Amino acid sequence: MTERASLKKPDWIRVKAPVSQEYHGTRDLIKAHKLNTVCEEAACPNIGECWAKKHATIMILGSVCTRSCRFCNIATGRPDQLDPHEPQRVAEALAKLGLSHVVITSVDRDDLSDGGAHHFAQVIKGIRQMSPNTTIEILTPDFLRKEGALEVVVEAQPDVYNHNVETVPRLYASVRPGARYYHSINLLHRVKQLNPNLFTKSGLMVGLGETKQEVYQVMDDLRSADVDFLTIGQYLQPTPQHHEVMRFVEPDEFKDYESMARGKGFLMVSASPLTRSSYHAGEDFERLKQARNAEVSSYENII
Repeated sequence: MTERASLKKPDWIRVKAPVSQEYHGTRDLIKAHKLNTVCEEAACPNIGECWAKKHATIMILGSVCTRSCRFCNIATGRPDQLDPHEPQRVAEALAKLGLSHVVITSVDRDDLSDGGAHHFAQVIKGIRQMSPNTTIEILTPDFLRKEGALEVVVEAQPDVYNHNVETVPRLYASVRPGARYYHSINLLHRVKQLNPNLFTKSGLMVGLGETKQEVYQVMDDLRSADVDFLTIGQYLQPTPQHHEVMRFVEPDEFKDYESMARGKGFLMVSASPLTRSSYHAGEDFERLKQARNAEVSSYENII
């Protein structure tokens, strides 16, 4: 372990262990339906708070990823066999939870010809049938070299399309070696081309060795792709084998990032040490809709 990897966590990054009855109720329902969640697999620090509110990010396409990003705690190796019944199980579980908003993500499945795109579409369709009032946010892989995969997912009409760039382009080789930064930017741009009304979202981690200017450039790149919503959170090292934490970014710096991002035109920004892609996703989606309505009203008043 390097010296930097043993940096002491500051007080603002600490969270309480989950103990509430509501948390255990959500956990039991997820286990009963044999669902995977990124909350557990990625060791999210917000799991206690989110599960107590019946908020969970469901991870489809198995629990083993075909890539080995150095920031991620999800298992890497030979992926699980695709479960054709998973869309039905997910839809049934979410109907019992009675969620107003749900986030669906997945591991990377480079072994599948479509990267799992049709499976995403089936999950969205199942949720629509069993929980028609639930809004759906998806957080997808990059579908690298999977021709036509993105179109399949967009055609299923989720309410929010999220794809994270994760870090600045200079650090991709050491942090996210299986991905390509500009492919991710182009994917987000393509989503808007296919469906201009679909909200798009992306996020990145800080504390990996990036500079402020590099973060500002990522903001510009995402705005050039017409991305609506940006999340920025502190990277936390899952194990000594993962990429080390280079520094803990102070809360005031996150406020600066939020101010800068809003100035660049994002409709929604969530920037804090504990911010994660799906943290407070339901509440943020409502604010996102309000922001777009305000923007449309302002434009109509001008013309």
